[in-house]
Amino acid sequence: MFAVWFAWNISILGISYGIFVFSLGLNVWQTIIAGTIGYLASSALVGILAVGGPRTGLPTLTQTRFAFGIKGNRIPAFFAYLSNMGWKVTIITLASTTGAKLFAELWPSAFADTDGSSATFTIVLWFVLVLAVTMTVSVLGHELIMKLEVWISWVTGIMTVAFLGFVVPQIRWTHLGDTPAGGPLVFVGGIVMAMTLVGLGFLNYGGDFARYLPRNTPARGVIGWTTAGLSLPVVTLLVIGALLVGGDPKLGAATASDPIGALTALLPMWFFVPFSIVIVISLVSAAITGMYSSGLALMAVGVPLRRSVTTMINAIIIAAGAFYLLFISTSFLATFQSFLSLIAVMMGTMGGIQLVDFIRQRRAGWNTDMANPRGHGGRDGRWTAIVSLIIGTVVGLGLVTSADPNLGDITGFLLTESGRTGVFASSGLGIVIAMVLGAALYGILTFGLRLDPRPDYSLVAAGDAARGEGRPQSPAPDAADSPAADSTEH
Repeated sequence: MFAVWFAWNISILGISYGIFVFSLGLNVWQTIIAGTIGYLASSALVGILAVGGPRTGLPTLTQTRFAFGIKGNRIPAFFAYLSNMGWKVTIITLASTTGAKLFAELWPSAFADTDGSSATFTIVLWFVLVLAVTMTVSVLGHELIMKLEVWISWVTGIMTVAFLGFVVPQIRWTHLGDTPAGGPLVFVGGIVMAMTLVGLGFLNYGGDFARYLPRNTPARGVIGWTTAGLSLPVVTLLVIGALLVGGDPKLGAATASDPIGALTALLPMWFFVPFSIVIVISLVSAAITGMYSSGLALMAVGVPLRRSVTTMINAIIIAAGAFYLLFISTSFLATFQSFLSLIAVMMGTMGGIQLVDFIRQRRAGWNTDMANPRGHGGRDGRWTAIVSLIIGTVVGLGLVTSADPNLGDITGFLLTESGRTGVFASSGLGIVIAMVLGAALYGILTFGLRLDPRPDYSLVAAGDAARGEGRPQSPAPDAADSPAADSTEH
């Protein structure tokens, strides 16, 4: 568990995340403390949800059928699909801008504008190249990328450590106290933003890797090693990012428009070139894996298309999103923050409901029949969870704001005009409120009012009756042999 999560999160982007948290209006030490709290808290949530993996043998988005029902589960599955797609847009955008900057530095007369920045046609060239490679390999050569993934992760990690050796000496220690401290709500905003940058984006993946562990694996081990693997690399890189931007505030503005290019600009040319190539390769490999997973997620939502067709649909959507981020959005950071807030409201509410439902699942002996179709132990939908998810999500969207004006129409509708520009809105507290509200409402309906539809074995019982048998006394088969495990394997 530690190795899987650590490899996913050892990346130069972790330094940019620290700079993003600082940009909210915190000083260096507030950034480090708030970011660490946010990373640890959200990573622990992923770890807790991961416990359901070994207990049931099911991936998280199949296990959520326990709470939402097999058809009702399409709602959180669609939210997870949107989250996956948004991250792929971000990854392809960063790969395109990193490749374009490499060309602009190596051949400025051909690929750079007069101010030294990447020319628009260079960015377009890399955008088309990255998207074409991602689409082609996703359909034809995904297995190759999966074999290379481990090596790519190792090389990326080693190069990132080497990168730290170049940038740490550039920290301007004497200027770290120049930035004034932010207020309490700004500090809370730093915690919430850190949660959205890391843990909340992984809530729908928590059990996907842990499900291969033995059923009786201690929960404390699953939670502890998942939390450590997720948080250790990003906390370390957070500190570096905070120290860098604290000594050089101009770095914050540069990172807001080009999160990777602003940092690679600190490198000597002889290391900048291979490091940029490694970054592009690692981002493209992540995009390829994500494109493949997006196709599976779309099928999990219930779209009856071949995987090659869903991959093509995903490519078109991702191309449109990346085009927006590259050529329409006026600020990468503003659009990125808006995306994080929207996804965190949806996925956070789902995660809160799933955490509460763990109580019910544990009492039922982690009966995997509840993930089966209606009449075979499961249900089409459980309205208690669906209503809680909808209410929590709507309230959360109404209490957060979007830094991207084009996304502002679907947020902040529960706030006054002054509230939209106030500290409460910018702090992202609406995300936490959505999570707590969804979980609390589901808990009240399920345990307080006892509105808890039981597993439905009506079709099993009818079939057994026709054969002169009774309903099986034992609950579900082992998770590995359950139809639920086979039906949405991904």
